[in-house]
Amino acid sequence: MQPLPIDDVLPALREALRQRDDAVLEAPPGAGKTTRVPLALLDEPWLARRSILMLEPRRLAARAAAERLASERGEAVGQTVGYRIRLDSRVGPNTRIEVVTEGILARRLQDDPALEGVGLVIFDEFHERSLDADLALALTLNARDLLRDEPLKVLLMSATLEGERLSRLLGDAPVVRSEGRLHPVEVRWGAPFQPGERIEPRVAQTVMQALADETGSVLVFLPGQAEIRRVLALLDDALAGRDEVLLCPLHGDLTLTVQRTAIEPAPKGRRKVVLATNIAETSLTIDGVRVVIDVGLARVPRFDPGSGMTRLDTRRISRASATQRAGRAGRLAPGVCYRLWSQAQHDQLAAYGEAEILQADLAGLALQLDRWGATPEELVWLDAPPPAAYAQAQALLERLGAARRSDAGQWQLTAHGQAMAELPAHPRIAHLLLRGQALGLGRLAADVAALLVERDIQRSGGADLASRLALLESQPRDGGVQRVRQLARQFTGLLRSPAGQPPFAADDPRWLGALLAFAYPDRVARQRREEGDDYRLANGRAARFGEPDALMKSPWLVVAELGSRHGQRDERIYRAAALDPALFDGVLAEQVGVVDALEWDEREGALRAERQRRVGELVVACEPLPGLDDAARCQALVGLVRRKGLALLPWTPELRQWQARVMLLRQLDRAADGDSRWPDVSDDALLACLEDWLAPYLGRVTRLAHFAQLDLAAMLAARLPWPLPRELDALAPTHVEVPSGSRIRLDYSETPPVLAVRLQELFGLSDTPRIASGRQVVLLHLLSPARRPVQVTQDLASFWRSTYAEVKKDLKGRYPKHYWPDDPLIAEPTARAKPRGT
Repeated sequence: MQPLPIDDVLPALREALRQRDDAVLEAPPGAGKTTRVPLALLDEPWLARRSILMLEPRRLAARAAAERLASERGEAVGQTVGYRIRLDSRVGPNTRIEVVTEGILARRLQDDPALEGVGLVIFDEFHERSLDADLALALTLNARDLLRDEPLKVLLMSATLEGERLSRLLGDAPVVRSEGRLHPVEVRWGAPFQPGERIEPRVAQTVMQALADETGSVLVFLPGQAEIRRVLALLDDALAGRDEVLLCPLHGDLTLTVQRTAIEPAPKGRRKVVLATNIAETSLTIDGVRVVIDVGLARVPRFDPGSGMTRLDTRRISRASATQRAGRAGRLAPGVCYRLWSQAQHDQLAAYGEAEILQADLAGLALQLDRWGATPEELVWLDAPPPAAYAQAQALLERLGAARRSDAGQWQLTAHGQAMAELPAHPRIAHLLLRGQALGLGRLAADVAALLVERDIQRSGGADLASRLALLESQPRDGGVQRVRQLARQFTGLLRSPAGQPPFAADDPRWLGALLAFAYPDRVARQRREEGDDYRLANGRAARFGEPDALMKSPWLVVAELGSRHGQRDERIYRAAALDPALFDGVLAEQVGVVDALEWDEREGALRAERQRRVGELVVACEPLPGLDDAARCQALVGLVRRKGLALLPWTPELRQWQARVMLLRQLDRAADGDSRWPDVSDDALLACLEDWLAPYLGRVTRLAHFAQLDLAAMLAARLPWPLPRELDALAPTHVEVPSGSRIRLDYSETPPVLAVRLQELFGLSDTPRIASGRQVVLLHLLSPARRPVQVTQDLASFWRSTYAEVKKDLKGRYPKHYWPDDPLIAEPTARAKPRGT
């Protein structure tokens, strides 16, 4: 057996797990943790012949790890070592090390919470922080605390873990570190990409340089499949005639057979260039690779709770991810890593990637937690699910009929939700499958579900999913089509509920839209204009086709796949199907709500009463509603004011001043003792309580113009209980009398309130005027005889003392006929050019 760096710390790891039920293992890429650790722990006395579950983040990594572990024992997979992944499993009665993907463990826990017969769960590559891994760990720890009598040990391991943070999560579990790398890797830095520069030419150029300068195979990390295809095309041209170089794509949507071709050794005398997404960051060893080329980018899904949609963003990787990628070059020999960014850029990268749980659609997690019977707050998380995204997920489950609130306010699964949770699919897809089966459309539902789950099998030819279904029914030897068929067969085998009888022919093309509407009720879409490219979705969002499409002839659609760039207002439609709105009177009737609506006709400026049948925000049909009660009409008017704002009401400058006076006194009270007798009459507060102060006066409003006839002053005055109206005039007066005898209006639209007064009218006044029992000093705008500001101050005494002489000199030159005394404090104030008698 070849020695590996991890061998040096295996004794310490064994001892840690003898002493504790939890441990954290940090080991750099190439150390051999995936290959060695399960075998090293298999015969430990505390395991007592029980089995080991090892989780891998991807199917390819799980199968490859199982094959390597089995080969180390000189056995075939399925004997001591086996695996379980989606669409494939190899286990036998003697299997004691079972390598599984993370979602498999979460579902196994639901069926067997105590994990009977399991003594150790290993979370490999935990640094990837997938949603399934976080869920599986939370459920494992919870089940161990509540259900296990005998110990269940947990080991978290990776090359780039936040070891101390994970140790705290596991109750200060011991951290075992392997410092050695199998082989050194030389890092070569590149020039940063310029804004707008395409990455593919630089990547292809670097590949050609590496093939010329280095030996061995080359692994190239690219953000996604589009970039892989473009680089592949460039290299096909550049390597024409060079049969010794094999070009191999590697990403998650390829079949396992094709993926395996990429990771197996190149034929003798040949070398490979593997073009991969971040699938190759995991515990895969790609034989023969000693050169890595890394563009430093990854495509990650990001969920928007506001829209209920997930979009893919291309982002810079973390330093931890860069370390993982570079480590692929040192697995089998000393290697080289070309990083297509500068060292200065590298230092600015985030230390670790963001956990998927913080940015993902949480509908599947919410469904599993409802099935488990726990809320997120009752479980242990490294990062807890964000409340907004989790609430969005629960709302979707409720809409799909999977969950409802109990009388105690707790979410509980319905029988339909329980059936959904038992299917290995997103809740939307599970709902589609079950509803399709109940209608006698199980096979069609399985085909549609598989098309939605897998990568699009048709890269051109429009957005219509009907063409994809037709492709499935043909016989192409395409790997993507075969993968969809295989998944569809698996879905069909999982549908155990009895099939119903469809209300019309099973091959009717209308069923495709109906099935999609089951999965995406929020993405039912109605065309804004005939044969136009833009649609409005049931969730209120906008979507459009990026180019002309045959589906634009359909007034109604269901959109299965949307996407947009950051900052774009409209989503782009990628996959969809036509929808017959007549189905809203049949199998889709559950999605229709009836609303008695009062809406303003903007052209007429009048209230329009309708009974509307709606799907979300979309109106399917409506009819006039002649007799609405006063409460409904009043509610509609209040809603109109909320949408359009308080500007609909007859505000005057005096009323705005009244509002500002009240708010000033409220602010002064709150600054003094944190509370206030004065109500909040800000626009936001008034809009929030329209039902209290505005609604009682809306009885005669039927047209927009009628709002101008409302007595807004009386409504607002009623907001002040006695004796506040009297105190308002005393504490925040509308006018202030100045030494000249003039009553000058205060402007409360600014804070502090402004007193704009001619300088000569303040002669003899030593201090700045105050209001609110002396708590508020006004802001003086001292004006020239032409009423232009010459000074702004809250300290009149200082102005007389230090600034007046200079101001007087300037004003005396410009206004020689006016009175400019040397000592303003003993001079007679005047509202005229000069005091009388001078």
